[in-house]
Amino acid sequence: MTKLPIAKLHYLTQDLDHISHQEMAAMACSNGIRWIQLRIKKQSFAACLRIAEAVKDICAPYGATLIINDYVDIAASIGAHGVHLGKKDMPPQQARNILGPDAIIGGTANTAEDVYHLQQSGVDYIGLGPFRFTNTKEQLSPVLGLEGYRSILSGNITTPVIAIGGITPEDIPELLETGIHGIAVAGAINLAADKKVATESFLRLLD
Repeated sequence: MTKLPIAKLHYLTQDLDHISHQEMAAMACSNGIRWIQLRIKKQSFAACLRIAEAVKDICAPYGATLIINDYVDIAASIGAHGVHLGKKDMPPQQARNILGPDAIIGGTANTAEDVYHLQQSGVDYIGLGPFRFTNTKEQLSPVLGLEGYRSILSGNITTPVIAIGGITPEDIPELLETGIHGIAVAGAINLAADKKVATESFLRLLD
């Protein structure tokens, strides 16, 4: 398995009562998204593993990249393309040792210090945020806004940076000017009345 390129639109599933992670992944793939991050927070390990296996089967026919949030062991078990690590998760180098050189490893950052640390640890991309307040994530880090991204990205950053946190299509032009590689979205698509239209807006603006 050769390492895949980092997409400009990272789509995250989330725990919602009215739609399953499998249904979200199928919706995203059918609407043209090719990077799925499976983000399960409120299920048992066995349930997470079962869902991950099902989502891998959904992604495969589309050639979609599958990233598992937090669970390095599940990513290894099902042969996912990689893992996204939060600040309190396993260190990136340890995950690399488990998953191998071709796995995609992403990390979460909120400050310039976080970004430099992750870059030194050899991650493939950095999820930097939050851009603005969002209900999707509990224990939210300080909001960055455009100025935060401009400040952090003015440094010597060579790792692709993905902006995350309450981003709407209207934010994309100015965010791209800060030097980010792309964006990550969950609620803006998952809670949209018309998920296809919402997805197409993000894809068009990032193209």
